[in-house]
Amino acid sequence: MSTAEVLVHAGPHPRRDCPLTVDLPCEHEERAAGVVLTAAGGERLPAQIVPRSPLSVTGEAGGRVRAAFILPSLEAGETLALRAEIGPEPQARADRVAVSDDGGGSASVTVDGDLLTVYRYTGDPARPCFFPLLGPGGKHVTRSWPVAEGVPGEPQDHPHHRSMWVAHGDVNGTDNWSEQEGHAFQLHRDILDAAGGPVCGRLAALNDWTDHGKRKILEERRALTAYALSGDARMFDLDVCFTATECDVRFGDTKEGGILALRVSPAIDGDHGGRIRNSYGAVGEAECWGRRAEWCDYSGEVGGDTLGIAIFDHPSSFRHPTFWHVRDYGMYTANPFGWHDFYADPAADGSHLLPRGASLRFHYRVYLHRGDAAAAGVGDRYHDYANPPQVEVAA
Repeated sequence: MSTAEVLVHAGPHPRRDCPLTVDLPCEHEERAAGVVLTAAGGERLPAQIVPRSPLSVTGEAGGRVRAAFILPSLEAGETLALRAEIGPEPQARADRVAVSDDGGGSASVTVDGDLLTVYRYTGDPARPCFFPLLGPGGKHVTRSWPVAEGVPGEPQDHPHHRSMWVAHGDVNGTDNWSEQEGHAFQLHRDILDAAGGPVCGRLAALNDWTDHGKRKILEERRALTAYALSGDARMFDLDVCFTATECDVRFGDTKEGGILALRVSPAIDGDHGGRIRNSYGAVGEAECWGRRAEWCDYSGEVGGDTLGIAIFDHPSSFRHPTFWHVRDYGMYTANPFGWHDFYADPAADGSHLLPRGASLRFHYRVYLHRGDAAAAGVGDRYHDYANPPQVEVAA
């Protein structure tokens, strides 16, 4: 068994339900299966060994292992001391986050037994999607149609708006956004990882992006990592990596896209009293559409509760801070490419050429919360993601 002392420095922000990772020294990393984190008072924090990269299924290398844990709370300026024990046996634990692939076209993610989402990777006309997406109280925070029919009050426009998805409207001149005649496709190839744990669970998949004739243009890996927070708030990271495996790939300038895209529930949308807010205090579509911001939040009344969906753009994402293609009718996407429309300048060109063999990465965190952006502390939760506490390891 290997041991280490770990110091967590909150820094200038109060921390609450903050997912963290730490690379711990381990003499026999190939045999490391479990980790125990114990505070000075004897309190144990749930922890687990995780792969080093969210898009990799192997995680241990170079005499170190990566452990994930959730910092329950720590006030600004304070430091928490932990003792880490890395051993050959998994910690006796309950897997709060469970990931299950049925092998037939869908994979589910649950937290404490409650469904968070289902990744639907076959059967759709054009591309995979995540439906449903359930927030606090198990309530739908995205539109059900067209994946599910018959929900009263749901508008039936834009049939390519399927709950939560990844897409872009101009990839080497092909339309991998809409489902109109001549559209391109995302073809599922493999589930790369599907594993749960007491702290987090990960679902990773590999897709081929094609033209309208299903001729491959590039490969896309996506990984959803869901966290076990306290209470019924939900939080997950979505990491996307495009690799130009076949040829040079041009991501064209169009607002018809969103590397991460959602169609919010009509109960939340701006046409029904919902509120859009971004990281610099802009409110509503008029102030938020086509603007760059570190995060954006959409909140409203759902079945008597105020619920919200915040999307955080990580500083390491391509062209951070991203532009937001967000509309009162419920469209809600992060799109760094649509300069022509966002700047209202015909000469602006936000296209990007990815040379053959190169990769392009995007990193987002989604926070499904109670209350509006202010009540949910969305700004502080963004700093947990973009400017996390410093974690110091002493052998």
